Amino acid sequence: MPASRDLIDLTACAAVEALKREEVSPLELLDAVEARIAEVEPKVNALPTLCFKRARDRAKKLMERPVAERGILAGLPLPIKDLTEVEGVRTCFGSPIFANNIPTRSNIIVHTIEGQGGVVFGKSAVPEFGAGGHTFNEVFGMTHNPWDRSKSASGSSGGAAVSLATGMAWIAHGNDLGGSLRTPASFCGVVGFRPSPGRVARDPGVTVDSLLGAEGPMARTIADAALFLDALSGENARDPLSLPLLPQSFLSAAQNPRKPRKVAFSADLGITPVDPEVAAICRAAAEKLSGEGVIVEEAHPDLSEAHEAFQVLRAHFFAASHGPKLRDYPELLKPEMIWNVEKGLKLSMPELLKAEAQRAELISRTIAFFDGYDLLLTPTAIVPPFPNELRYVEECNGQRFETYMDWLAIAYAVTLTTAPALSMPCGFTRSGLPVGMQVIARPRGELDQLAYAAFMEPVFDAALKRPIDPR
Repeated sequence: MPASRDLIDLTACAAVEALKREEVSPLELLDAVEARIAEVEPKVNALPTLCFKRARDRAKKLMERPVAERGILAGLPLPIKDLTEVEGVRTCFGSPIFANNIPTRSNIIVHTIEGQGGVVFGKSAVPEFGAGGHTFNEVFGMTHNPWDRSKSASGSSGGAAVSLATGMAWIAHGNDLGGSLRTPASFCGVVGFRPSPGRVARDPGVTVDSLLGAEGPMARTIADAALFLDALSGENARDPLSLPLLPQSFLSAAQNPRKPRKVAFSADLGITPVDPEVAAICRAAAEKLSGEGVIVEEAHPDLSEAHEAFQVLRAHFFAASHGPKLRDYPELLKPEMIWNVEKGLKLSMPELLKAEAQRAELISRTIAFFDGYDLLLTPTAIVPPFPNELRYVEECNGQRFETYMDWLAIAYAVTLTTAPALSMPCGFTRSGLPVGMQVIARPRGELDQLAYAAFMEPVFDAALKRPIDPR
């Protein structure tokens, strides 16, 4: 058996290949990751709930099957975000309302993952109900960025991103409404991929036809994210938006990199301030593509209505999803949650109709934009990781924000378009903090997107070669 640290340093693709060749077992990987968690977790607080007995029981049952019948992940351990129910495992949603909640059934996505040979060993930390791009809550406290523990890991998939960066996971599950897969990936130097709505089936909740939220993979490399997306994807009748499998695998696309012909770059999408250092790092990364023969132009679709449309549609989603909690437990909700739910409850029909019309126009413009470009590149986040003591980013480059979510506009504007978007590492600040590039493709264009991203990965030369120890 390889040494524990050697196993931790493997890519997810390499670990799965080792599992399929039976050079290592799922139980050995669980032993390795449990030891790594014991070493690292007290310093970062990223995986507050562990379930290794359940994981070992599942792994043993999986090992009773022939290797060829163990699924795409073949026994690879991973954490599930604490907004997503896992049967028999404490799931708190980052809220004291659910501090002792033990679900009796798993979310669709957990069934999908376990059906493809994923072994769930714990839950990753989130902000309360995923609200806000900073992972802290009243149940488990603050999650720390491993590149500088005084800084935010962002959110809401903050625990997932930290677990990857520190080698406490090979892949990690996340979800994204306004940047929750992408922004933590940028802050922690990993890959976070929000696919097109419906690409990954999930429990739809009370907003059955909502296009705002999406489930997706997080990993340390583009190929690892593609591998996990293969395991996550597929149609499920319980999710009416879910899409059928494509004839080609996402991993095969990532394993066959292709140079894009023409990409657009925008530091701000015309809608947000950006920290000058972040803008310069991302622009320099885009210019590296010019050196590889890619046409790079400054351009972006017209997303000028994104702020108004997203504020309304998100508030509607929050009122539908969390209105009863505000009614029954107002003293247990954080101020940002209360504000967002109350905003939704006050919405008028004309406001909703206008927001839906704006979203339709944003989608139409974005599809037309990709008739001229293979990709749109932007910074994933407008700032580098910020101090833990801030609840959210209040200002950037001299501009103060009105709400707790305004600083996430460069991500949530893309949410509205339904375009798939991933964050990949593209550089570091002068103080050594990671910066991510948001790579956006035509709606449902994930195969091309992954092939292009795999080409860009060595050009940017910022991907984690091995997990880091918290600093």
